[in-house]
Amino acid sequence: MKCLVTGGAGFIGSHLAEALLADGHYVTVLDNLSCGRRENVDRLATHPAFSFFEADIKDRSGIMPAFAGVEWVFHLAGIADIVPSIEQPDAYFGNNVVGTLNVLQCALSSGAKRFVYAASSSSYGIAEVYPTPETAPIIPRYPYALTKYMGEELVLHWAQVYKLPAVSLRLFNVYGPRSRTTGAYGAVFGVFLAQKLNNRPFTVVGDGTQTRDFTYVTDVAAAFVAAADSSVSGEAMNVGSGKRYSVNRLVELLGGKVIFVPKRPGEPDCTFGDTAKIHKLLGWHPRVSFEDGVAKMLDCIEDWREAPVWDSAGIQKATAAWFRYLKDD
Repeated sequence: MKCLVTGGAGFIGSHLAEALLADGHYVTVLDNLSCGRRENVDRLATHPAFSFFEADIKDRSGIMPAFAGVEWVFHLAGIADIVPSIEQPDAYFGNNVVGTLNVLQCALSSGAKRFVYAASSSSYGIAEVYPTPETAPIIPRYPYALTKYMGEELVLHWAQVYKLPAVSLRLFNVYGPRSRTTGAYGAVFGVFLAQKLNNRPFTVVGDGTQTRDFTYVTDVAAAFVAAADSSVSGEAMNVGSGKRYSVNRLVELLGGKVIFVPKRPGEPDCTFGDTAKIHKLLGWHPRVSFEDGVAKMLDCIEDWREAPVWDSAGIQKATAAWFRYLKDD
């Protein structure tokens, strides 16, 4: 198939591009390089079935040429992180909602056969049921989560009204090599690896007993391929590890000293996706254990050599908007 991966120079997108090429497909990566990094796909540049198209999904006419002849569209482009979304809601709406609309319209007009969207489990907010099924209420707690869900609603609506064969994958706590090392305070793995490299203590939020559905990136890429290589349409599906692990367990595997920082409002004590639906519809199962995944992260820890090193004071400053706007009623 001729495939287009928006956001393909990013963390998950670059792994997906590799997986598609390994399966014998043609791959075009579309990225504006605002979040993604060209070096993430440099190793693919000499592959005869690979091409790179630099453009911004907010510019519909600018991205349209990349869709010529494309059969599978994987839409991963967008902007993430909680605090920046609170501070810059316009930017998040423009990228994650308007950008998704533009990608959908280009896919539709070019005659794409499959459309797979990267949604976020953060749309569930603080779930009431664990493991959380796709039928759980959608209660986004901040603009990033809201805009990712609005993008999903567009995708599923286009499947219903315009008969564009499309599915949405709600991703849980993805980690792995090439995860972002710069920018806003965010994912726990990047924070901890930079701290370990610099012999700093791990800044554990709360008491560290909170659990996360850590899902390894190559498993996630395999879920995208399985979704495209199916006849399923109009469905949202969770993509998770099928297990949950505490932050304290992560610290134990990484090895190092710990200090504790205040628990943040609006943050769930647990994320844990019910993956029965994707098992049933796509036959997808995760393959990388948490222990093996953490070992793989330690093997590439030098990638975080230039990453910001967070301490409790820096975290307090970086998350001030989090406490201001997301405090419990």
